Amino acid sequence: MQVIAWITFVGICIKTGAMMVSFVISLVVNPEATKNLYEKLNLSNLYNYSIWHYVVFYSILVALSFFKAYIFYMVIQIFQKINFVNPFSEAVSVLISGIGYLALAIGIGTVLANAYRDWLAQQGVSFPDLQAYVGGGAEFLLLGGIIFMIAEVFKRGIEIQTENELTV
Repeated sequence: MQVIAWITFVGICIKTGAMMVSFVISLVVNPEATKNLYEKLNLSNLYNYSIWHYVVFYSILVALSFFKAYIFYMVIQIFQKINFVNPFSEAVSVLISGIGYLALAIGIGTVLANAYRDWLAQQGVSFPDLQAYVGGGAEFLLLGGIIFMIAEVFKRGIEIQTENELTV
């Protein structure tokens, strides 16, 4: 699992970096690059409508990708810190809670990005299919809720483990 987490983390980091590079190139070097951003994403209509909205919207896409990478970084940290003899530790509990917060942030950010895209579409901006970049958001809201439940169980496990260590 740790190898899979590392591979996923590196892949999402590469995606985020490529998105950032294509974003900077489209703003600084060549505005025509908005027609062929990362993985052939075409946001030229949004760029032509408003550079400000283009910067905000694409920044949201990059931020969502960054947070997804950071979740996998935290998963890697859990693998490095977990002790299977006494698995319940405060450090792991903090990481699990952090993953829950990030998942909720991604879910809320995705919902807001979709609402922003819909508003821009009502203003007359046409968008390509953004499902691969934005997603639905509900899955991350659900994931965040599940992770919070796991974090609470983990906190209770820490309490029980501490009581057991004190009674011995």
